[in-house]
Amino acid sequence: MLRAPGPRPTPTRARTRATARVTAALLAAAALLVSACSSGSSGSSSTSAGGTAEAALAALPPATPSALAPYYKQKLSWHSCGAPGFQCATMKAPLDYAKPGSGDVKLAVSRKKATGKDTLGSLLVNPGGPGGSAVAYLQQYAGIGYPAEVRAGYDMVAVDPRGVARSEPVECLDGHGMDTYTQTDVTPDDQKETDALVGADRTFAESCGAHSARLLRHVSTVEAARDMDILRVLLGDKKLNYVGASYGTFLGATYAGLFPQRVGRMVLDGAMDPSLDARRLNLGQTAGFETAFQAFAKDCVRHSDCPLGGRGTTPAQVGDHLKAFFRKVDAHPLPAGDAGKRKVGESLATTGVIAAMYDQAAWEQLREALTSAMKDNDGAGLLALSDSYYERDASGRYSNLMSANAAVNCLDLPPAFTGPEQLKKALPAFEKASPVFGDSLAWATLNCTYWPVRATGEPHRIEAKGAAPIVVVGTTRDPATPYPWAQSLAAQLSSGRLLTYVGDGHTAYGRGSACIDSAIDTYLLHGTPPARGKRCS
Repeated sequence: MLRAPGPRPTPTRARTRATARVTAALLAAAALLVSACSSGSSGSSSTSAGGTAEAALAALPPATPSALAPYYKQKLSWHSCGAPGFQCATMKAPLDYAKPGSGDVKLAVSRKKATGKDTLGSLLVNPGGPGGSAVAYLQQYAGIGYPAEVRAGYDMVAVDPRGVARSEPVECLDGHGMDTYTQTDVTPDDQKETDALVGADRTFAESCGAHSARLLRHVSTVEAARDMDILRVLLGDKKLNYVGASYGTFLGATYAGLFPQRVGRMVLDGAMDPSLDARRLNLGQTAGFETAFQAFAKDCVRHSDCPLGGRGTTPAQVGDHLKAFFRKVDAHPLPAGDAGKRKVGESLATTGVIAAMYDQAAWEQLREALTSAMKDNDGAGLLALSDSYYERDASGRYSNLMSANAAVNCLDLPPAFTGPEQLKKALPAFEKASPVFGDSLAWATLNCTYWPVRATGEPHRIEAKGAAPIVVVGTTRDPATPYPWAQSLAAQLSSGRLLTYVGDGHTAYGRGSACIDSAIDTYLLHGTPPARGKRCS
């Protein structure tokens, strides 16, 4: 799942691949504003003028500091919980690793015991985000949907990262406030609209600072990775076996960089590139969404129900038609039959379209939603897609996904821009990267500009020297984590092995490619990584 909260999903937020194909696409749909690690924990980092880090994340000393011993020696008390067959527990981690005695954070853990007799230990899973609930992902998908052989060989385990879902969630706006925020126009046409957008981002940031002041400085990816090492010991595992999707790849790679000798079998699916700064990450993801839209456009015009053109219509023309529709709803929002009387303007309409880019299984739903909107003046279908993306339920309640997403992203990396004036100078580059989404995705990067807590992280390379083979999976037309990111991460990791899926959608494992699934299952069960250069379709 890659998304940043904002009137519009910012490029980088990787979401979960969950229960069913379309639901998985939306649970995995997140604008992943992308993060980097805490410079306080990883040593110095420098970034070149091109926005690429030159320094590498430094491994932590192999010996556990004595001040952390109580955390590594605690005992998990497992008990039955909501989902049949699953157990839950609560673990403690230091709020501040630099000051272990200054307080704790409580983290929710869940597991499903291996169904086989000869087990390989635990397999930790994370669906991305940042902000996606790993516990929900385990209980709704991984613990019941991963291949039977994998579930037989491993105890399937998840921990909600600090600040997420059941683990002392970051809290910001209430449901009404989020409704207002997500409808804010993020393609301002004049100074008044620009001021409104800046005001919305400030209000969101201030609410997070007011409601989550204690935790807001301690939700970095480095801290979450260190929490996973505590959990590894509590589970009785000598090494960490891990499958992470989207932002979960950055979390896993960070663990590998900090604890290379403790890496077991690690799969990073839909990889992020930790060496890029926020501007380069968002620009790269903007291009990724354009690539995905081009694929959708080519597919759409092959169907008789495509509202954006027929056979012979070029992808560029399809894009022009969609942009014209966005301009129309910007001026005259569509009714959607919403109990809260929300209407679908450009912001919610764009979010709905972006949500469907995560999985081609959602393209039919998008065609239907656009047909209703463009021909029947009914925005309900697009609103449903947008609500799924934002994890808003029918009662108007939002999960803490968007709040946690911002909290992690804005701590992990300095903001992409210092304000609207600097952003305006970069607009041509974003619009070139994506004529359809460029302007909206550029403006959505402002959410971290007004964040109440200064970023502690910087871009850096992750080499993880001495780690066991790490499988990095990249999809050639992935919208949220572009394929070049997977190539870059695999090259950075000293033991990286790139596995390529030639296809559409966000992430590849468990999404229909027998070639991908077989390669990953073989690695997880037998430790044999895919052959170098292996490509699947």
